[in-house]
Amino acid sequence: MGYQEIQFPKNTTFLVTGAAGFIGSNLCEALLNKGCKVKALDDLSTGKQENIDLFLDNPNYTFIKGDIKDLEVCVKACEGVDYVLHQAAWGSVPRSLEMPLFYNKNNIEGTLNMLEAARQNGVKKFVYASSSSVYGDEPNLPKTEGREGNLLSPYALTKRCDEEWAKLYTKFYGLDTYGMRYFNVFGRRQDPDGAYAAVIPKFLKQLMHGETPTINGDGKQSRDFTYIDNVIEANLKACLAPHEAAGEAFNIAYGGREFLIDIYYGLTKALGVNIEPNFGPDRKGDIKHSNADISKAKKLLGYDPDYSFEDGIALAIDWYKANL
Repeated sequence: MGYQEIQFPKNTTFLVTGAAGFIGSNLCEALLNKGCKVKALDDLSTGKQENIDLFLDNPNYTFIKGDIKDLEVCVKACEGVDYVLHQAAWGSVPRSLEMPLFYNKNNIEGTLNMLEAARQNGVKKFVYASSSSVYGDEPNLPKTEGREGNLLSPYALTKRCDEEWAKLYTKFYGLDTYGMRYFNVFGRRQDPDGAYAAVIPKFLKQLMHGETPTINGDGKQSRDFTYIDNVIEANLKACLAPHEAAGEAFNIAYGGREFLIDIYYGLTKALGVNIEPNFGPDRKGDIKHSNADISKAKKLLGYDPDYSFEDGIALAIDWYKANL
């Protein structure tokens, strides 16, 4: 069962933080399509206004321009909320190496503010974005929860800290928390621009414009690329998960493994272009190989991803062709 069949009672209210971002805006859209009420919180520092302008005419939608670094904003945003889907964070491993103090304040203190605000307002479930980066230099594949290595970036540290705070809020404060360790999510509305853009939309835009993309490293690094609809499913199923699964973090992926160079040539073929890539240096703090064991999420959340990489990439290409 994908997320389309998941239902919530009438007037169920969600708060989505980072709502103007790629994952946040897709969560808002899915929930509004189910008739749920959605409060969307974003400071628009990395999210895009156009991602949420889509929902302005929906009577169940409320936008709050605010910053998770401000506890008062978080407490007010959580008023009357049943479920929090906390996606607000600054991403990018390389950028976190340049801005460690900001990442600490935004990703750790901001998440702690949201946890506290949810607790004060009696929120039922707090589902939050973690990351596969928490596995660090742990060499074994597939990546399995409970077997993590040394962290390789401030960004990874912020996500590990978020997991530990969430665990404590479940243990001591009665707030059911569920961590989503996302593995390389891709799909509609993912930003192709900027120095820290994700690789699939960046390659697609460059190839569609006849430009030559640069692959960091030799292209032989592998990732568990995960289509956005699988991530929506995981978040919504976590909201319905039992208390026994709370305080845990879960790998959210398809459970496959794609090599970057293969993806590159797959995109050129799909777009009908013949452009050889440039190869640049490895990115600092990057993990070479990533592949998820999703059995824990399957068992405890009922997560059963519908979209393979092939399914997702075909849908993503169609979307970017129509929207770029």
